[in-house]
Amino acid sequence: MPRPSTPLLSPDRIRSVALAIIDRDGLDGLSMRRLAAELGVQAASLYGHVKTKDALLNDVASAILSSIDLSGFGSGDWRAGLVQCARSYREALASHPNIVPFLAYGPAGREESLKRLDVMHGALVDAGWSRREATMIAAGLLYIVFGSALSSFSSGFSSDPADYSGRYPHLDRAHLLPGVARELDRDSFELALAAFVRGL
Repeated sequence: MPRPSTPLLSPDRIRSVALAIIDRDGLDGLSMRRLAAELGVQAASLYGHVKTKDALLNDVASAILSSIDLSGFGSGDWRAGLVQCARSYREALASHPNIVPFLAYGPAGREESLKRLDVMHGALVDAGWSRREATMIAAGLLYIVFGSALSSFSSGFSSDPADYSGRYPHLDRAHLLPGVARELDRDSFELALAAFVRGL
């Protein structure tokens, strides 16, 4: 049987299929066996390309993080840099919310995470913040981003008015929130981000 002209396994294809599984089935849905089956190979074949599931998750995470825009920090305006970074970070994570819990554990040894933190930290220190303050600012920004990307506050409400009427007088319109969840969640993120940056 002739060999396929396109290799069955490549780093890009492995990452792409792994991310599709995570998007569809969550982090717990990804296993090397399931990934191999969807790639049409034996699990043993994967280990020549990926050593462990954690290594694979870090690789997938790095690919997602590579789209984060840090160009705002080059302008000398650290506030604009924080806002631009946060918006692009949230956008990248919002496309793949199931991987957010993995990323929320911190940068570990991920090159993409560390490169981005290094740029942010350097811009803040250059602007006059202490190293400790720069670390706290970066952490605070990521709390806002990850909290926003991890779940939808607005979608968590029932759309049945009876669940609130007569019991919670200040939530008498809460049943409308799921219908405007996307817009309200975005605006809530923007409010928190603006308050954070302005407060600094």
